[in-house]
Amino acid sequence: MKRLVILIFILNALLLALVVPGGASVPWIAIEGLVLAGLFLWLPAPWLRRGLAWGAGLLYGLSAMFVMLDTLVRASLGRPLNLYLDTSIMGASVDLLEANLGWMTTLLVFILALALCLVLASLVAGLLVRIGDLGHHVAGRHLAAGLAGMAVIGLILPVQLVGATAVRIGAVHAGEALDARQASQRFRERITTGTGGQAGDAMALAGLAETTVVLAFVESYGVSALFDERYRPMVQESLTGLEAAVEERGFHAVSGRLRSPVQGGQSWLAHGTLLSGLWIDSQQDYDALLSSQSPTLINDFQATGHQSVAVMPAITMAWPEGRALGYDRILDADAMGYLGPALNWVTMPDQYTWSRLHDTILGPSREPVFAELSLISSHAPWVPVLPVLEDWQSIGRGEVFEPWRGAGETPSSLWQDPERVRAQYARSVAYSIDVVASYLENRMDQRTLLVVLGDHQPAPLVTGEGASRDVPVHLISANPALIEPFVGTEDEPGNGLEGFRRGIWPGDQPGPAMDVLRPFLHRYFGVRGNISHP
Repeated sequence: MKRLVILIFILNALLLALVVPGGASVPWIAIEGLVLAGLFLWLPAPWLRRGLAWGAGLLYGLSAMFVMLDTLVRASLGRPLNLYLDTSIMGASVDLLEANLGWMTTLLVFILALALCLVLASLVAGLLVRIGDLGHHVAGRHLAAGLAGMAVIGLILPVQLVGATAVRIGAVHAGEALDARQASQRFRERITTGTGGQAGDAMALAGLAETTVVLAFVESYGVSALFDERYRPMVQESLTGLEAAVEERGFHAVSGRLRSPVQGGQSWLAHGTLLSGLWIDSQQDYDALLSSQSPTLINDFQATGHQSVAVMPAITMAWPEGRALGYDRILDADAMGYLGPALNWVTMPDQYTWSRLHDTILGPSREPVFAELSLISSHAPWVPVLPVLEDWQSIGRGEVFEPWRGAGETPSSLWQDPERVRAQYARSVAYSIDVVASYLENRMDQRTLLVVLGDHQPAPLVTGEGASRDVPVHLISANPALIEPFVGTEDEPGNGLEGFRRGIWPGDQPGPAMDVLRPFLHRYFGVRGNISHP
């Protein structure tokens, strides 16, 4: 009898383990454990017990795999698993793991996850078979007394109907997948008919006709870097340095916050949202944007007379999305001409990206440029973090970074300690801001409007659960008339973007959604086009 009780206890614990990661309250008893134990105790035929046991075990293994995937998505993207949305990003997720851990380690991770599910399936099946076998060796009155005792315990202690909870959770996931599919269909219909965006058709931005505009996305630069006390001291020091550089050059700055559609990853959805003026929070919506040829800021600036350039050092394979968006020129990892060392996932440091932009695009160009930059030094795994080199002339093709080849500990070592991971995150963001400050001091000209912003918050491992999805935005220019509209003009002080204010440090007021920027530029620089240039 003692062995039987132990087996049922283990079965009970395994069943409860399925619902705890989903946020369910922790009960003491899974009713299905009692039901299954009773069923297998009374099943007469051994072959029937074994067949049903393996069926139940395989079902448990599949459930465990689903729970693990859901937990992984929550930890990395800050939301539950969505079967409709997430099937399209599995390839990108595998590529990210491979880039950070190597293909051998990535393969080992998948093998271990599959092996764990099979082991769990085998364990549950074995438990049920063993319970059935033991039941036929226990005296009737002892068996009856044991089941009656378990029933009494079930009435007294908190119980959990795991099957009902799993069905409920599954129904919620199915409903979310259906909602996401319907939302994507509505999104596709709206942009196909031209009724879905805030920004509408392409519009020449006359007020920016003589201005080079650099839109620089800093990877994982979220408001937690500024307002979470674990990161604020280090990042504040860098922002203070950026503010000093602005003042030294006689420039002007406005800062605020914008809400990103994503957290932890899928940066291209944030890029697409800001460029298009459409809220894009799924791969399906992004694909719809590309296939629709809906206009974006790229088209707006081309209509204004700008050369449009995408500087994408993380793009290491073919990028048909860039061609679909219609850039005049794309600098991917190969076109960047970098000869220095890769830094784990980071193909090249931010300082090289800025240097290449200036030497290849901005310096030689005789026409205004609209450049979108993807700055990746603050991308996980956040090791190593380089110093900012004072001599920009020495950067060349990146050979100057050779001393940092293989520098720092390995990501697999660092990521064993969450506290050190968080410290490295703060250091990497500080580096990215320091590079902006140095570029402003040494390279930025008087006719550039620099827009520096985050693409999204880092994963919940860094921010904690329930963090804001806002990202900081900094607008810097030598011409105050270019940034004045963001805080409101003297004639219209209330018409700026909500929460934006002068200076480098944004306030703690939540910002508007990221898709407001394009219609805002239309309103103040397109229709009016009344910005004078010094």
